[in-house]
Amino acid sequence: MSDSVRYVEKLWPAWWIWLSGVIIGGSFSTIFFPIGVTYGVIALVIGMAACAAALIAITPRIEVTEKWLKVGRAQVEREYIGHVVAHRGGAAREQLGPGFDARSYQCIRGWINPVITAEITDERDSTPYWLFSTRHPEKVLAALESREPVQTSGISISED
Repeated sequence: MSDSVRYVEKLWPAWWIWLSGVIIGGSFSTIFFPIGVTYGVIALVIGMAACAAALIAITPRIEVTEKWLKVGRAQVEREYIGHVVAHRGGAAREQLGPGFDARSYQCIRGWINPVITAEITDERDSTPYWLFSTRHPEKVLAALESREPVQTSGISISED
């Protein structure tokens, strides 16, 4: 079996985070403008570039292949993935609040509402499930071959 890619998504920051990064990066220049305009402009460009580079570097990636599910820096073989459910709205809030299991692996971005819960069936792994954000839950479910509809209300996977 080849390990072809079935789905890839980058969880890019929201527009307001990019704007905040530009403002914060640009604010470093206020230290150098009193020394000289040239130094201020150089600090402005370097500060904004550094903040943009940091945002790009910390942006996690979701990748589903024939053999693996990779989310951020973590990966699990698909043979150890059990029940996979997508949640939106109230169901997503429940997953992130009352239904949250602190033992789970999380890759959550607060500006992305839908989340996926993927049960881990490996007996050697103490992680009960992975919980991660996605902008396209239907595509993730299809890539993981789950026939579950996207939930908008309900209980957590740990209570199934």
